[in-house]
Amino acid sequence: MIDTRTETVIRLSQASEHFPGRPSIATLYRWITRGARGARLESVVCGAQRYTSIEAIDRFIAATTANSVGGSAPAQRRTTRRREADIRRAEERLARAGA
Repeated sequence: MIDTRTETVIRLSQASEHFPGRPSIATLYRWITRGARGARLESVVCGAQRYTSIEAIDRFIAATTANSVGGSAPAQRRTTRRREADIRRAEERLARAGA
């Protein structure tokens, strides 16, 4: 979470200058709303303007790098069917353990 009192807050329109490759503002919004490789870019809104911080950018880059080490793909979201199957298996294990 961005601490506006201690972090260097910048407008989202300025943030792309702090990323390698200078991604578009649309990409930055996507990273804020949906994330990338299991991490989201932190932001704050004041009035009608969205801001992020240099430190949030550093955390985002570190998180996406850590989540991509070894070339593994980010974890996929579980479908409802998969979640229900996982719950059933967990309940069966608990029943076998006598819980």
